[in-house]
Amino acid sequence: MPADSSTEPAPDRPAPGLPSAGRPAAGGFDLAALLAERGAERYELHSRYLNPQLPRMLHTIGFDKYYERAEGPYFYDAEGNEYLDMLAGFGIFALGRHHPVVRAAVQQVMDLGLPDLTRFDCAPLPGLLAEELLSRTPGLDRVFFGNSGTEAVETALKFARYATGRRRVLYCDHAFHGLTAGSLSVNGESGFRKGFDPLLPDTAIPLGDLGALARELKKGDVAALIVEPIQGKGVLAPPPGWLRAAQDLLHANRALLICDEVQTGIGRTGEFFAYQHEDGVLPDLVCAAKALSGGYVPVGATLGKGWIFEKVYSSMDRVLVHSASFGSNAQAMAAGLATLHVMRDEKVVENARRTGDLLRERLAALTDRYELLAEVRGRGLMIGIEFGRPKSLKLRTGWTALQAARKGLFAQMVVVPLLQRHRILTQVSGDHLEVIKLIPPLTITERDVDRFVDAFTDVMDDAHRGSGLMWDFGRTLVKQAVGSR
Repeated sequence: MPADSSTEPAPDRPAPGLPSAGRPAAGGFDLAALLAERGAERYELHSRYLNPQLPRMLHTIGFDKYYERAEGPYFYDAEGNEYLDMLAGFGIFALGRHHPVVRAAVQQVMDLGLPDLTRFDCAPLPGLLAEELLSRTPGLDRVFFGNSGTEAVETALKFARYATGRRRVLYCDHAFHGLTAGSLSVNGESGFRKGFDPLLPDTAIPLGDLGALARELKKGDVAALIVEPIQGKGVLAPPPGWLRAAQDLLHANRALLICDEVQTGIGRTGEFFAYQHEDGVLPDLVCAAKALSGGYVPVGATLGKGWIFEKVYSSMDRVLVHSASFGSNAQAMAAGLATLHVMRDEKVVENARRTGDLLRERLAALTDRYELLAEVRGRGLMIGIEFGRPKSLKLRTGWTALQAARKGLFAQMVVVPLLQRHRILTQVSGDHLEVIKLIPPLTITERDVDRFVDAFTDVMDDAHRGSGLMWDFGRTLVKQAVGSR
């Protein structure tokens, strides 16, 4: 499908361009004017003051775009071209960008002038958001609010260790739970851990391996197992029934089950939490973040059983034994409440299930057509597209050259033309993986599914010719990969 045939803004969408501030500038500070004056310097500013490798990487793969505006699941550049976002800010924008209900709630809570974060009162908004979350998670009793997914994981690790009196936490190979020191201790990717030792006591086990879990539990020092119901890296799920069996094994050995739902939770997989797909699973602690923010104000939440919280906060002397300076702030709580309202009112979880099934089925149907396409997997709108070694000699020669230089280059070869040719933003699902992960806003429609499948088909047709611009780009990636060794 030609890019221009599907990238015109729909008639009912706002016209592209910089959004107006909506309010007059206060105190002589005009943010809109500052962006108009300095916005074109964005890559130079990052190169000079922030992570210098980010603009370098974006320039290398041709992702150095100048997006000017966003609405729902779409970006717009200065020329008004529409881009379909199949990444959602790594899952943050479950409702798309700038959902009017969430935006209005954040504006309203600021206009109310609430006495926020006094520290010595009990504000109503945190209690209301906790009530809403727990109403969707029978069997869990209390919530701690922080500011991010990694904070939610840190909270769960601390609570599990304190509640059990044990120190060691198990995690699964290839897991991702965050990048602060505690969450890094249960990160299954060596590239993230390298150079940051020593970390907390931990042990990795293979995802889905009950025998390995049992062997570690026999040592008697395990506080908990932390697991993603579907791993973000590679979009890998354990075998059916494993999560329930692991839970029973943990409880029989007085250890806890922590479900990290930072990416899979809040509707992503077609249930409110991904663990709810499996009968009989009730984690002791659940970590949530990303989608709960509505894309406006960072928020993290650790949900848990009452006895764990009551043990941690066992007396008035321990009232502040675990807290967060900005946790439970009014803006974050308002954004969370509005997000859950939209989820229910607009049947967002149901749309994720229905649209996700459609997208996954249509992509899976292409595996017989393309020898480079190995598997399509996932749940709801969390989908992994894995590429594999082709059978034909012509394609196998190019594939082998890419693999020898660096695993993951073919997936990058697909991601780039999806953006450059079709204006669709996707991501490679982890380092050294031939997997593209799709985690779009949960509000996408069948029209967006059609657009993605048509674009993906065009790119795969090109890849299977064995020559042309895609493979020229592949040779460039090979040279860069070899040169960086």
